Order: sequence, then C-alpha cells, then structure tokens
Amino acid sequence: MEKHFLQHTIKRFEYYKTLGDNTLAQLEEQDFFYTPNKESNSIAIIVQHMYGNMLSRWTNFLTEDGEKEWRKRDEEFNEVTCSKQDLLSFWNEGWKCLLDTLKSLEPTDLVKTVHIRTEPLLAYDAILRQLAHYPYHVGQIITLTKMIKGEKWKGLSIPKGDSKNFNAAMEQKHKA
Repeated sequence: MEKHFLQHTIKRFEYYKTLGDNTLAQLEEQDFFYTPNKESNSIAIIVQHMYGNMLSRWTNFLTEDGEKEWRKRDEEFNEVTCSKQDLLSFWNEGWKCLLDTLKSLEPTDLVKTVHIRTEPLLAYDAILRQLAHYPYHVGQIITLTKMIKGEKWKGLSIPKGDSKNFNAAMEQKHKA
C-alpha cells in the first residue's frame, strides 16, 4: 500500500507541475509581473514562493526541519525583478527537488516523523500537506494567466461543452 501511495503521489505532483508548465508557457515575460490589485501576488511572486517552499521542505526531508534557517519566507513575497527564464529555472529547480526526494523515499519512510516549523508530522502527512499547498498555487497561476490571456488562453483540460465526448473517449480508452 505504501509503495502505491508514493507512486500515486508522485503522479499527482507531476500532473500539477505539467499544468503549471503548460500555463507558464503561454505567458510573455511581462505577464509574470501582472497583479490585478495591490493585495494580489504576481505569478513571479507565486513562483518565487513555491521555489523557496519546495527547497526548504524537500531538502533533507527526513532529517531536518522543513522550515530551514536559510529560508527567507517573507522575502519571497517581495516583488522580484528577473527574467522569465530565471523564473522558469526556479520553477523547475523547486519541482526537481520535490520529485527527486519523493522518488528516493522507501515505503517505510512514510511513517517516520518529520518536522515543519518544529511541528511533528508523519512523513505521509507532510507529503499530503504539500500536495494540497502546491496545487493551490498552481490554481492561482492558472487563474491569473486566464485573466491575462483572455480569449488567447489555451485550455488545459476538457473544453467547455465537450464533457460527453471526453467521457466517451475515456470509457473507450479504459475498456481496451
């Protein structure tokens, strides 16, 4: 069961990374810095935050607190001035850290105690915590990109009004 948990968790994280990849690919450099209002974060800030969180949580996952002393969380929410390429590099490096760590885990690691901000958690619970956190931010990135792109947005899932055809294709696929 634990082996399947790890495999399925990795699959889910990879799915959300792909959603993010396909969204970020639609953006021009200036789009990363758009904010609809002063209380909102830009995509650049969200990427910067995810990067900091991923490196902190997944570096030495089983042996160190997930909130590293070197992390400057509050600074992750300061406006960033870098290129699209830099932001994509942060994005990919954060996801690599996460996925490499998950792929290195053994099923017996899932019931080990890890810590985040000194709070003890079973490793599988810490994993689930991040599986809720990162899709939340990917959803924010998607929403902002839809606002930016408007009519030029390229959908990532079932096209509006096409659920019946999609479901039929899935049924056919899984019968084979």
